[in-house]
Amino acid sequence: MLLEVERLRVELHTRRGSVTAVEDFSLALEPGEAVGLVGESGSGKTVTAHALMGLLPRERAAVTGRAMFDGSDLFAMSRAQLRQMQGRQLSIVFQEPMTSLNPTMRIGRQVEDALRVHTGLDAGARRQRALEAMALAGLPEPEGLYRCYPHQLSGGMRQRVMIAAALVLRPRLLIADEPTTALDVTIQAQILDTLRQINRQEGTAILLISHDLGVVRALCSRVVVMRQGVIVEQGRVEDIFHRPQQAYTRQLLEARPSWGKGKGGQGHG
Repeated sequence: MLLEVERLRVELHTRRGSVTAVEDFSLALEPGEAVGLVGESGSGKTVTAHALMGLLPRERAAVTGRAMFDGSDLFAMSRAQLRQMQGRQLSIVFQEPMTSLNPTMRIGRQVEDALRVHTGLDAGARRQRALEAMALAGLPEPEGLYRCYPHQLSGGMRQRVMIAAALVLRPRLLIADEPTTALDVTIQAQILDTLRQINRQEGTAILLISHDLGVVRALCSRVVVMRQGVIVEQGRVEDIFHRPQQAYTRQLLEARPSWGKGKGGQGHG
């Protein structure tokens, strides 16, 4: 087992008091598997992802439970230990690349960042690895894009840059947090194709977070449905699509009629 989460609970401390954002969340993820985590806004999906990545501020979030990654508990690690894991073993792609990319820094340098932190590679070797990651993420003519700035790229290309940066250290698990939400139909399909290729060819396990069951169906073999911080249903994607047990899951399916009727296709989400 690559990742085994047991009874994760996340309590957020706000000005109005403490709020339980995630309760009793458990998940097992095999090496090379793609699993979807689905639910509407506020269901706890992103909080779960940030807890696994160690991105929640410890002074404002209490995280309990276990998250065994390749035999080590992520929740028991120090900040320094987690930093060694981030990027190298597990990595995350965020929803909005314009807020995640530095507008003043060239694309190539941003893709190389993790190599600078985690490896002793020289400039030439870093550049080569960055170009390989950019090609893997489906960016055309990486050599030319290497010297570009984020504003010179389309939204879909910026999202691919984020994927390249997440893959440059060849992590074993990629968490993709709503990676297609802001993209149009065609680009969304291309990004999902890229993730599918990474999953199948590189053997990278993927945890895909989305509010859209259609997007998850395009990539994942299993799906976990969350509502108000709690898992309401989980199972194989086809079982969830054709035999949903919970009314909430049926609502999510009905929100995407083309997918709910089994016709296929992509959309905005």
